[in-house]
Amino acid sequence: MSLDQTLNTLLVSLFRDIMDIEQKSLITEEFKDITVNDMHVIEAVGLDNKKPSSSVAKKLAVTMGTLTKAVDGLTEKGYVNRERSVEDKRVVLLSLTERGEAAYHHHAGFHKDMISAVVAQLDEEEREILTKSLGSLAGYFKKGGKM
Repeated sequence: MSLDQTLNTLLVSLFRDIMDIEQKSLITEEFKDITVNDMHVIEAVGLDNKKPSSSVAKKLAVTMGTLTKAVDGLTEKGYVNRERSVEDKRVVLLSLTERGEAAYHHHAGFHKDMISAVVAQLDEEEREILTKSLGSLAGYFKKGGKM
């Protein structure tokens, strides 16, 4: 197998495996009423102060309509609070409920465990190479797959 074929196989396999493991790890009995995408919305809302829905949509790279639909479901299920800004009634502010914060911490724990497991297998030089390589790959994808 050529280097290009090997890299392609590894990247596709890694993406699928991460998505599969994330699905199995995140959607537990406690959080069976939400999806991995919902977990990502919860992560984007975050633990900090109330966030404008527009900044959450931008962080997730989704339209306001897509975010609104997701937040509707998360609000109904008790994970997200939605309120109008006092300063500007056009702005919708999002924050996590106690249940949303629990889901946030559950998701953060998954990522922490995943990174710890990967890093534990590498020496310092390999960690630096991996970090640089993944940074380059992330930059490529941020540019829409263009050099």
